[in-house]
Amino acid sequence: MQNEVSSIFIVGPMGAGKTTIGRLLAKHMDREFIDSDHFIEAQSGADIAWIFAKEGEDGFRERESRAIDVLTQRQNIVLATGGGVVMRECNRDWLTQRGIVIYLQASVETQMRRTLKDKSRPLLQQPNPKQVLSDLFKIRDPLYQQIADIIIVTGHTYPRQMLHQIVAELQRAYPQLYLSS
Repeated sequence: MQNEVSSIFIVGPMGAGKTTIGRLLAKHMDREFIDSDHFIEAQSGADIAWIFAKEGEDGFRERESRAIDVLTQRQNIVLATGGGVVMRECNRDWLTQRGIVIYLQASVETQMRRTLKDKSRPLLQQPNPKQVLSDLFKIRDPLYQQIADIIIVTGHTYPRQMLHQIVAELQRAYPQLYLSS
């Protein structure tokens, strides 16, 4: 990781709270918040489900990698990434080399509870979404852990409490960061 860290990147599975926590953290730190999936949708003029349907997961991952390269070069942002961002080595490299990576670790049960009725998640539109989440967790959790500077377990506390936990971890590990009160 670089010496002058300015951006914070939030990774984790779907339903971990990346967007919610990212917005809170960005507001707390007086920084711009960006959700990479929303950025991809704005750039392409299509939603993620449509991109998956027309281009498949590989097409989406290509768009995602281009977005991650661009977004991780921005300064002083809080970026919430898509759940599968860690599947490509180039994305993992950009995230670790260009900022602080916070992994929001969510159990499969937490993910199920939070995504149960969400029809906008292409990977969950299958007969057994719990199995899909379990399979994804087995593959992705080691990758999230590999690139994480800070790991926060989700699903047991409210977002504001998680924010305070993250801020405390950031202040401990990166005292040079400006954190507003």
